[in-house]
Amino acid sequence: MIDYEARMERLKARHGDLVVSDGPNGNGHTVHRRDQILVPLSQADRAHQAADAWTARREDLFEVGVSRLHLRPDADVDVRELTMQLRNHADGPITASPNHLLQAAPDWGGTPFSLPEPAAAPPKPGPATTTGRRAIAGILDTGIINHPWFEGTDWFALVTPDQLDPIPAGSHYELDTQTGHGTFVAGVLLRQAPSAFLMIERALDDDGVCDELQLLERLASLHRRITASGESLDVLNLSLGGYTFDDEPSPLVSDALARFGKQTVIVVAAGNYGLNRPFWPAALKSCVAVAALETDGRRAEYSDHGWWVDACSVGSEVIGPFITDTTPDGRSFNGYAKWSGTSFAAPRVAGAIANLIGSKQLSSADAMDFLLDPATRPAQPDFGVVVE
Repeated sequence: MIDYEARMERLKARHGDLVVSDGPNGNGHTVHRRDQILVPLSQADRAHQAADAWTARREDLFEVGVSRLHLRPDADVDVRELTMQLRNHADGPITASPNHLLQAAPDWGGTPFSLPEPAAAPPKPGPATTTGRRAIAGILDTGIINHPWFEGTDWFALVTPDQLDPIPAGSHYELDTQTGHGTFVAGVLLRQAPSAFLMIERALDDDGVCDELQLLERLASLHRRITASGESLDVLNLSLGGYTFDDEPSPLVSDALARFGKQTVIVVAAGNYGLNRPFWPAALKSCVAVAALETDGRRAEYSDHGWWVDACSVGSEVIGPFITDTTPDGRSFNGYAKWSGTSFAAPRVAGAIANLIGSKQLSSADAMDFLLDPATRPAQPDFGVVVE
């Protein structure tokens, strides 16, 4: 059984500036970085002036288009209250957000089914076809490793060192659960769409977490890469997310995702807390939120759910590519694992969309509409359309 309190204490020790608070009406929790507020660069002067009495310094991050206000620790400011003051400023609203913490799903606080287990190698995806249009799929995760499933592919040949998963020695999965997560997610997507061209960005650390600013940085990097290529990103898989202090979406993340345009289908894991509380960015109307099913089609108890969920797919006991390692508790992985969580339901849906793009030569939007049409496919209340 996973000791979630020990895992949270580890995160606090490693990051040092986390604030954990109850969600609205005591519904779950929210985590953000202490004394940090994010605002668009275009509104930074107004925000800085409005919060000047509590601000120690300001960082302008031009490549991301965001400014970070570092508040004075001795000011004892409630970041959530100051964020709302900025949003409701008398001289006009200022777009602002705490620097929320986001995590992979499975995560350090979500489900008792989140530990990976050693597994035998499943069939390798493929062969990839090169005729017709290939879907381009982005994956923001823990990075990726050089795995036999990826060797010889044109897309892996372009992976740079900063996009690789830096595997720590002796990964301790009761505490740092997400090493190999990005590799696993990529493998799940490729089993659905062997011909997909993957674009990898490392956003999550080996604890499976990033903050909102780090996500914005990686989204900006991916956007620059796809723009420079002259292509369009067809599918973006985000097996990560979190809860916000007010159960409303971060306006900064919403804007960053919107920059990819309607030609990009954004598929996001719904979270593993078993709640109907909106999990962001999955709950954005512009995203496809994916819940998890058991292998027999039953709803996974750990899966988040609700009006905001669009689709569901098998997320439990999924087998995919993994690291080769022996953990301190004696589990030996030989390149493959069995893992459970909405993290692995999401790339099944993203891969199914990518496969339709290539096999039926559809646009990404048309492929999404075809796959998620409730008039022609079974659906489950609060779990959305079933994707096999």
